[in-house]
Amino acid sequence: MDKKAYLKTIDDVIAKGPYSADWSSLTDMEIPGWFSKAKFGIFIHWGLFSIPAFANEWYSRNMYIQGTREFEHHVATYGPHKEFGYKDFIPMFTADNFDPAEWADLFQEAGARYVVPVAEHHDGFQMYNSELSEFNAVKMGPKRDVLGELKTEFEKRNMTFATSTHRAEHLWFMGNGKDFDSDIKEPLQCGDFYWPSLQEQPDQSDIFATPYPFEEFLEDWLLRTCELIDNYRPRILYFDWWIQHEGYKDTLKKITAYYYNRGVEWGTPVAICYKHDAMPFGSAIVDVERGKFADTKPYHWQTDTAIAHNSWCYTTELDYKTSYEIVCYLIDVVSKNGNLLLNVGPKGDGSIPEEDTKILKEIGAWLKINGEAIYNSKPWRACAEGPTKENEGKFSDEHNKKYTSRDFRFTAGHGSIYAACMNYPEDGELCITSLASGGHENSTAFQGIIADVEILGYHGKAAYEQTSEGLKVHGPKKFTDFPVVVKVKTN
Repeated sequence: MDKKAYLKTIDDVIAKGPYSADWSSLTDMEIPGWFSKAKFGIFIHWGLFSIPAFANEWYSRNMYIQGTREFEHHVATYGPHKEFGYKDFIPMFTADNFDPAEWADLFQEAGARYVVPVAEHHDGFQMYNSELSEFNAVKMGPKRDVLGELKTEFEKRNMTFATSTHRAEHLWFMGNGKDFDSDIKEPLQCGDFYWPSLQEQPDQSDIFATPYPFEEFLEDWLLRTCELIDNYRPRILYFDWWIQHEGYKDTLKKITAYYYNRGVEWGTPVAICYKHDAMPFGSAIVDVERGKFADTKPYHWQTDTAIAHNSWCYTTELDYKTSYEIVCYLIDVVSKNGNLLLNVGPKGDGSIPEEDTKILKEIGAWLKINGEAIYNSKPWRACAEGPTKENEGKFSDEHNKKYTSRDFRFTAGHGSIYAACMNYPEDGELCITSLASGGHENSTAFQGIIADVEILGYHGKAAYEQTSEGLKVHGPKKFTDFPVVVKVKTN
């Protein structure tokens, strides 16, 4: 790549476009309409870390920290780090069972409307073709353009292609390998797999912590991200967490302006997803990692969480969530004006684990019946009723909820109100208090006209009556272990 020429192109696109590299301009963006309607997407963590399949996707970092489980496992399994380092997993990453069409078919069956493969994780191995480093999936390992093949298959099935980059953390991610005799040694230069592996490690809770990203690293980050944007044209670009550090802000503004201006050129609305208040509100899509909000927000947002409690990538010791838990999570998020981005982790050989497949198919079966309450829906004036309170904030989804038959989540659309009973009762008797008849003396009560009531997935007629206590629905005895949606048609 002619870096100097590409940097000029980046500057030219920013100069000519409607968005400039300042937050006052970038907060004029609007979230793409398709995103707020899609509601459910699939995140994919697949890479070199899928080969050791131990602990989690931070294996490349933790295997170089002496005293960790990963360090001890690595020495016991592969030998000393100076003889077998993280880079030595590359020849093992042949992806013999990677079939992008099979992945796309499964995600489509799961009901996903968009898919976000990780293009580059913290470890620095690019899952796409790049002119900036030889350490990518086209030139090494699978010797295939993983990202490009997935994009083709997703778009064939009308699923929107998006991607993520976690490059910012690579600055220091494997720097602990310089603390002892390992394969991470100086001299390292731009384009090398381990470069720069700064030995100084930041306080990850401090957005002003040293080490600061230096100019050459920031330029490389800018070039890598813009190359990814231009060559793959993702509709959403997701950034992981370390971009909230002060040292990345000027470059982040340039990337955002470049991406948004390219979207205008393409005639395709695009947006960035960010976490941890890394960008000013209104300049991109708010994302809450492994967590959500307790109440409806007036803005559209996203949560990303994994199909397993303990890892984003495949490992041999995954603690899976149940499909019921995930469906409940989806319903609650959508009721509060959000999207769910659910992560799966394929095995190192490219196959999707059986448990992931089972869970995804069960989610898809539920959405096939109840999708009208999810897709294209909008929040109702109340998001929830019932005794079970939700946790709010990042990393709050480890607390499993025990819903009752009085717990409902609401959405609206298609001229109807949808009330999802999170734990359908054995006797089928429901009471939705938010739809009680209140009369004009109670200005907060529901005062609309109910034309009909239907239970999605039940072929019989549901009897109902509206009382001062609530809308009482006399449904069939329990016929599913999943949430049941009551469709209330209004007039």
